[in-house]
Amino acid sequence: MRSLIACLIQRNSQRVESSINSDVFLTSEDIRYRLRGTELPSNPIDVVASLDGSRWLEPMREQLSGTLRAAGVLVPIIERDGSLHVLLTQRSAELKHHAGQVSFPGGQMEDHDGNVEEAALRETEEEVGIDAEHISVVGYLNTMPTVTGYAVTPIVGLVAAAAELDIDKSEVEYTFEVPLPFLLDASNDIRGELTSYDRKLPAVEFHWENERIWGATAFMILSLRKVLLKQ
Repeated sequence: MRSLIACLIQRNSQRVESSINSDVFLTSEDIRYRLRGTELPSNPIDVVASLDGSRWLEPMREQLSGTLRAAGVLVPIIERDGSLHVLLTQRSAELKHHAGQVSFPGGQMEDHDGNVEEAALRETEEEVGIDAEHISVVGYLNTMPTVTGYAVTPIVGLVAAAAELDIDKSEVEYTFEVPLPFLLDASNDIRGELTSYDRKLPAVEFHWENERIWGATAFMILSLRKVLLKQ
């Protein structure tokens, strides 16, 4: 089964590579270099800058400028067969927040966590079984608010290909991988709308095979693209 999955990943990667601009094919060293200088936020709930702009309606800004809960997610990048892939999770339908949605592993910062990076790494091990020793943290994206009241800091990490998954079915239904070049190529953006406060807002999502990546996760991917491609 493991060899079949590897074969399917390789076939999909070859298909993607044949139709994507070569500028978006990065190595792990490229990732490290382009994320150099990014820092873990000193205040994990400071999202004032993130609330600027037309993307946030005034009622949303008022709600989100209140008390937010700090959270961290890991953006896990894995090299397989010479190509980088991003690991994502399909959340359990039984969860209280974001049930049944695609997300990065991670969660709320607890009292025993030293910072949101520790929270992201702890939650990643709890959800999908990848322990910190298999993860090399290479950078950070800007903290962003979510409509569920979290201030989420994405932690970008290179995951060893040898890392084995051990999924907690109470939190994660399954995992899947998407080639990083696919997500970095703007020609794969699916433009649509989200409805909030009875208003329709422009949004971008990604469709990979039978998976739909949208909402906060898609926004984090766009943020990653902006940093990696220096846009």
